[in-house]
Amino acid sequence: MESEHPVNPENAGGTAGAPGEDSGGRPGAGRGTDPATEAFIAHRNLLFTVAYEMLGSAADAEDVLQETWLKWAGVDHGTVREPRAYLVRVTTRQALTRLRTLGRRKESYVGTWLPEPLLTAPDVADDVELADSVSMAMLLVLETLTPTERAVFVLREVFDLGYDEIAEAVDKSPAAVRQIAHRSRSHVAARRPRETVSRSESRTALDAFRRATETGDLQGLLDILAPDVVLLGDGGGIKKAVLRPVMGADKVARLLTNGLVKVPGAVSFAPAQVNGHPAMVIHLDGELDTVVALRMDDGLITGLYAVRNPEKLSHMGRETILHR
Repeated sequence: MESEHPVNPENAGGTAGAPGEDSGGRPGAGRGTDPATEAFIAHRNLLFTVAYEMLGSAADAEDVLQETWLKWAGVDHGTVREPRAYLVRVTTRQALTRLRTLGRRKESYVGTWLPEPLLTAPDVADDVELADSVSMAMLLVLETLTPTERAVFVLREVFDLGYDEIAEAVDKSPAAVRQIAHRSRSHVAARRPRETVSRSESRTALDAFRRATETGDLQGLLDILAPDVVLLGDGGGIKKAVLRPVMGADKVARLLTNGLVKVPGAVSFAPAQVNGHPAMVIHLDGELDTVVALRMDDGLITGLYAVRNPEKLSHMGRETILHR
């Protein structure tokens, strides 16, 4: 069965559309679409969120949604009792296949690979658990899981799916899924941020960080950076970035203050909501250059994630709607 409303790969993700349109900017459900298309549109933001949390890449998540749509368009919908469960299952399987391919690509990646930052809608921050699950810090923790562990953790801990439903998605028995869920939960708990930081605390830390960086205030940076802070940079071999982690407050602070002095052109700093949390966006001569996300523990910045790879900044031009 081929739908008359194929999904545009460029708009398959959960990007905010104009009034009267669905989240991808196309005519929404109820405007002449068939039931199969309406079902896909209704769950698109959920499916994008599942794929993004598994992959850490919006571009790959959009590709997964396109693949999911093609499978959905070809199925006998009369045999599908629960479209949401079916679509989540297909999305998970497609994401698992792509995740294994991504692992091979990352092995040849120049420098540190960081997740693709998303300019998120304000309601993402209102859902504390969702915002925590898509934070740059958490996505990096999820990178330490095997593909199957990551899928099980995301579906169970973030989307609260039952073990039987997850088992169908990952082709494991429910008993095996329970064991994987326990193992992945323990693994993540040992590595995730130690506390949930409120938005006001995050903004305060970000403001202090931005002021100190703008003015080259070395002591101001040292006051907000944890002694064991780690700076990671992702230029993808396209833009200059640190190729290895920079560790320690003094090294990170000096790198930031000295590095900005040498940048040619006009540098400007602006706050933004990235992956559900306050972050800093740096423009060079008016063009988006870097997105800096923070990790905080015990009131201090313990992680700085600077994404400069221009191929990963395309979703910073419009809000992305994430949904559980």
